[in-house]
Amino acid sequence: MSKYVEMTHDQVIDTCKKYMDEKQVAFVEKAYKFAAKAHKGQKRASGQSYIVHPTQVAGTLAKLGLDPDTVAAGFLHDTVEGTAATNDDIKREFGKDVAFIVDGVTKLKKYHYKSHQEFLAENHRKMLIAMAKDLRVIMVKLADRLHNMHTLQHLRPDKQRRIASETMDIYAPLADRLGIGSIKWELEDMSFHYLNPEAYYRIVNLMDAKRSQREKYIDDAIKSLKKTLDGLGIKYDIYGRPKHIYSIYKKMVNKHKDFDQIYDLLAVRVIVKTV
Repeated sequence: MSKYVEMTHDQVIDTCKKYMDEKQVAFVEKAYKFAAKAHKGQKRASGQSYIVHPTQVAGTLAKLGLDPDTVAAGFLHDTVEGTAATNDDIKREFGKDVAFIVDGVTKLKKYHYKSHQEFLAENHRKMLIAMAKDLRVIMVKLADRLHNMHTLQHLRPDKQRRIASETMDIYAPLADRLGIGSIKWELEDMSFHYLNPEAYYRIVNLMDAKRSQREKYIDDAIKSLKKTLDGLGIKYDIYGRPKHIYSIYKKMVNKHKDFDQIYDLLAVRVIVKTV
């Protein structure tokens, strides 16, 4: 897995400043201070101060450009369950929308996944109900799960596998349905790492062996596309990336192919304003 870099509180606030006004940024800052005070003295399994976790959740939501209420809920999402703060406190300080999101995330945590069949029957239904009430509950939950997966190495192997299985079956598909590809890919690759480490590292090693060749190919393709698009006067965003590990594994299994027979290991995406 690529090295994960955690965001600082200041970086989260700077990200918010890119699309929020001063009043909205102050609102998010207030949520951070409330959470920091509520979680004071608490530690995660990693030994880190607990506030690091809600900071990463809020940071993910800010990077997605979500509204101030959602980012504030990212900072506050564990306060009702894990501190002396109550949902009434959240409602009084931050309004009914933030309180509703925090309450929704707290309730989702009580639904324990046991099997794929149970997910299809009960948990799936409950999650869809939560989505129907306010999609932002699911957004915060996805950001919460993303950071939990990044720190999964601090838990026992049996817990790692249980959480990875739950993530692969529930949260990665939810991210996919919501069109959040970046979170889907990360959740799938990290889950795959814990569920099938032998296959995971085999693909990683095969990819690393030809990394420089692939990176040059992507760079050359982007340069060529930019030259053409600039000549046409088209405004665009363009980026390239290697395909994520789990998608390569699925293609190898489903199509009964060896790694050397998988040719679409690269992707270049061009985004323009209109068709």
